[in-house]
Amino acid sequence: MSMSPAMHRALVRAACELCLVLVLAGCATWQAPAQTDDGPLRERAVSATSHSVRVSATVLGGEDSKRLLGADVTRKGVQPLWVEVQNGTSQPLWLPRSGTDPDYFSPHEVAWSLHTLLGGATNKRVDDYFSQVGFRNPIPPGETRSGILFTNPDLGIKIVNIDMVGHHTLIPFSLFLRVPGSKMDPRLAQVPFAYPESAVTDCQDLTSLRTALERLPCCATDAGGTVQGDPLNEVGIGQFTDIGAALVRRDYRRDRRASDLEQRVFGREPDFVLRKQAQEGSPATWIRAWLAPIRYQGQLVYVAQIGRPVGGRFAPRDEPHLILQGNVDEARNYLIQDLMYSGGLDKLGFVNGVGAASPAHPRATVDGATYYTDGLRAVLFFTTRPRSLSEVEFLDWVPYLDKRETLEPGGPADARQ
Repeated sequence: MSMSPAMHRALVRAACELCLVLVLAGCATWQAPAQTDDGPLRERAVSATSHSVRVSATVLGGEDSKRLLGADVTRKGVQPLWVEVQNGTSQPLWLPRSGTDPDYFSPHEVAWSLHTLLGGATNKRVDDYFSQVGFRNPIPPGETRSGILFTNPDLGIKIVNIDMVGHHTLIPFSLFLRVPGSKMDPRLAQVPFAYPESAVTDCQDLTSLRTALERLPCCATDAGGTVQGDPLNEVGIGQFTDIGAALVRRDYRRDRRASDLEQRVFGREPDFVLRKQAQEGSPATWIRAWLAPIRYQGQLVYVAQIGRPVGGRFAPRDEPHLILQGNVDEARNYLIQDLMYSGGLDKLGFVNGVGAASPAHPRATVDGATYYTDGLRAVLFFTTRPRSLSEVEFLDWVPYLDKRETLEPGGPADARQ
């Protein structure tokens, strides 16, 4: 079929217009910022000092990013973090980026997101500039160094781990930073809910603590308090900074969704919800936690639900309401193993309190899901890292290490119930 002259001219014109668009895109003018004053960042930075080292940090918002980086990289799903380290020691120190964010972005990754087709020299300038502003190791003794770490986004409050590493030396810091645009106050982040002192039981020994933990409710309920929700199968004990640091190091981040609010303990919604960040935003293990009216030697005690969605990381990413996977012990044990590698776990024990439910006779939850369990509640004691795997103490409460790890539907475990 022959092409008419008019159609031929239209195709030629369209091709020319496309070439023009590509050329203009390649000539898009990214410019290195003329002003890179970090004074505004210093004014709102949070600082801490330990062992002659001072660290300061703050989160960049969209306007900060445009001013300092020449583009708003927050629109790319990146949350820049300005960090300054003053090394008052007599040895060089390093800041391992993966301790701050296990899935951190390299400067060249972020720079590449700003590349344009046929960008040529402009793309090279972007690469060079981002490499220059990224935080660079080491920090020589007696010197100060600042730069940008490119992290994954957090909402509201960002818990930031900064580990300074030297020869036979680890100086850890945990900072609570406000995310620009958030109304949350980092000073309040450590006490999401406060009980009157008269309502708190402060246990001074492990025996009284075990008794108090076994008296906690087995499960959450619905808003009316009449229908049982997911089981409360984990307890975390320690300072808020130590608990938060351990979770961040294993890539758990705040992620509160509408379905989480259906679960109530002590008459209220979860004090915080975290999810482990999986590949490309896939659904993964969640932690819903409530501050309990208990302390152990002055430390906070949280009771929590540990669960995973049906399908795990293969569940639909856009599913608004994820259904609890029935084998909740597997999710609980996965969290334990994960946190044993966090460097912040001090002791581990198990107590009764959830109540056993076999695969043949599972329990139902608020949303109609069912689950089975050995009925045990894991108790994790946190400390300021570093703590090696071999240093974790196992409490001789319920001898879990002598038991089978999971219940299997239709297997011998059913006979024990």
